[in-house]
Amino acid sequence: MLTTERLIIRPFKNSDFQDLYEYLSLKESYRFERGAPVTLKEAKKICRERVKDDVFWAVTLKDTGKLIGQVSLNRERPDNFRTWNIGYMFNPAFQNKGYATEAARAVIRYAFAELNAHRVVGHCSPDNTASWKVLENCGMKKEGLSRKDFLVRTGENGTPVWLDSFEYAIIEDDLVI
Repeated sequence: MLTTERLIIRPFKNSDFQDLYEYLSLKESYRFERGAPVTLKEAKKICRERVKDDVFWAVTLKDTGKLIGQVSLNRERPDNFRTWNIGYMFNPAFQNKGYATEAARAVIRYAFAELNAHRVVGHCSPDNTASWKVLENCGMKKEGLSRKDFLVRTGENGTPVWLDSFEYAIIEDDLVI
């Protein structure tokens, strides 16, 4: 569990499904993400899966305990590269309040201090200004643009919908957050 000024970042609990459903059921949550809005039953299943894994963490408000989003930290292969990939998704009702940056900073610090990371990377669509601002506010540097490398969904006519992505990274020598 990680604690910041306003947040607690912790493993998912089965009881988080309702708060998870609040944002996973919204079309706008998938503009730059894989997937599609989910039903309450699907949110319960996703929540049960997240309880069992160590990649996704629940981001909750310290004062109320409400789940407002999620952060993921996934080890990239090979292990000896000591590289981790960070991601996040937040309930739109709690966006633009600095919560994603606060959570991402805490997880990045954790990766370097506790997981012996050499490098943490993050990817986002160039059109997702809020996301790349989070990465930049965490001290990450833009390293490049990959063209049409992220398949988000299949369109109505069966054609794939691809997005470009920026790659950002921070290395242990850069860490000042």
